[in-house]
Amino acid sequence: MTLVLAFPSIAATTCPRCYGLVPVEDGLYAEPDVSDVDRQRLVSLYREANQRVTDFYGERRGRPIVLACSTPECYSRVGGGGERGVAVLGRAVMLSPRGLDPVIAAHELSHTELHARLGSGQVPQWFDEGLAVLVADDPRFLLPRTSPDRCRTDTQEPLPQTLDEWLRAASADEQMYGKAACRVHRWAAAHGGPRAVVDLLDRLSRGERFTG
Repeated sequence: MTLVLAFPSIAATTCPRCYGLVPVEDGLYAEPDVSDVDRQRLVSLYREANQRVTDFYGERRGRPIVLACSTPECYSRVGGGGERGVAVLGRAVMLSPRGLDPVIAAHELSHTELHARLGSGQVPQWFDEGLAVLVADDPRFLLPRTSPDRCRTDTQEPLPQTLDEWLRAASADEQMYGKAACRVHRWAAAHGGPRAVVDLLDRLSRGERFTG
C-alpha cells in the first residue's frame, strides 16, 4: 500500500522518537523493548529488503526511514490501520507486526524509490503496485525467477488507474496485485528488464506521459 496522508502517520515519520520509537540502525526505528533476537531479525529483514530494491533499481535516490512495529499498539499509535505496511508520502515506510518480512518491506520501499525517481511525473496505480510486487519478488504473486513467464495470474481487462480505484479493486480481489505484477513483468521483459523501467521513470520525470 502506498501514499497515506493521515496524521499521525506524517508526524510519526517526521519524529519517530516522539512516538516512542528508537533507532536500531541507520534509517530503521523500532520499539525500545524488543529483545536482542527480535532486534537482529529486524535489522536482517531491513537489510534484505533494501538489497532487493537496490538490486532492481541500482543506485538509490530515495532515503526513506522505516518504522517497524512489533506490537499492534505501536502500529496504531503511529497511525497505521489493518494493512501489513504502508509508504508515507514517499519518504517513509511503516510496518505492522504482520509486515515484518523482507518481501513486505521491499514492496513498500519500492513505492518510495519509485516516487523519488518520478518527481512530478505520474504512473497509474496498477503500475506502481505491480512494480512493487516485482521489485519485492513476492512469491504470492510471481513464479520463480527461473520461470520463462513469471505470471501466476493474468487479465486483459483494464487495471485500476487511481489510488481509490486500486484500493476498491484490491480489497475485493487480492490477486489484483498478481495481475498488475504480470503486466509490469511482461512489459519489462519485453523492453530489457529493470534497466528499461529505470529509463522509463527517468523519461516520465522529465515530462513524458505514461503510455504503457
